[in-house]
Amino acid sequence: MARMKTERRGFPTRRIVLGAAAAGLAAAGFYAIGPRRIWRWAAGPADQGPVDFASLRRREAPNDALACSNGACDQPVDLILPTYRTSPASLMEALDAAARESGRAERVDDGQDPAYRRYVFRSQILKFPDTLDAKAIGGPGGETSLMLYSRSLLGRGDLGANRARLGAIVRALGRAQGVQAIAARR
Repeated sequence: MARMKTERRGFPTRRIVLGAAAAGLAAAGFYAIGPRRIWRWAAGPADQGPVDFASLRRREAPNDALACSNGACDQPVDLILPTYRTSPASLMEALDAAARESGRAERVDDGQDPAYRRYVFRSQILKFPDTLDAKAIGGPGGETSLMLYSRSLLGRGDLGANRARLGAIVRALGRAQGVQAIAARR
């Protein structure tokens, strides 16, 4: 029986086949073990803990996003949010609905503060964990300001995922029944 050629005109066929097989085994192992367990092992718990918006300092790496109603945050924001003509508790209930609607969020705060929420969102395919904190503050005239901060657990960059998530939440709040946005002021 003739011996099978492993290289054709200098093309390393064997290496490519072995590399593809190794990549396939690695992907199968990744999903067999589970992305959540892999990321927990690699970077620690998905929940990065609560954020104190009063002392918040943005990360140097471009893997976070901040959205606030005008004047609510001291740090530079990625999105300026409107104020809302609803109570902080009602706004947080609408935020809970928006998180559930995404299908990729898990609420992880202790539930003690009705005007505060913390969620872990996961990317669709690789299940990268990001933590989102939200705080509603009641103001004069029944207006409520909102602060949202989303940050990645893994990597130096997030390819705009955190900012896009905040934008999607703001759009969902705009569609929520009983939540009236007052135009964002610059």
